[in-house]
Amino acid sequence: MRVTAKGQVTIPRDLRELAGIELNSEVIFSVEGGKLVVAPKNGKQQIEDRQRLDRFVATLRQLEGSGDQDVDADALMSMTRDR
Repeated sequence: MRVTAKGQVTIPRDLRELAGIELNSEVIFSVEGGKLVVAPKNGKQQIEDRQRLDRFVATLRQLEGSGDQDVDADALMSMTRDR
């Protein structure tokens, strides 16, 4: 596959379909482990990852301030080691 003078390449149809890249959709470029990665901007995996992250952050917010402020780190370590 060649890169044009404008830096363009054609993504083969079978790869577009496999990745869920639809006609006129937007894509995201990233570098992961030294490799260029192309993914659909609003791809299913990205949406699921964002939803999971949102649920995690909501759980952390619910837990905020619920800990016992009188327990120091050494006491906490002692409690968890002795189980």
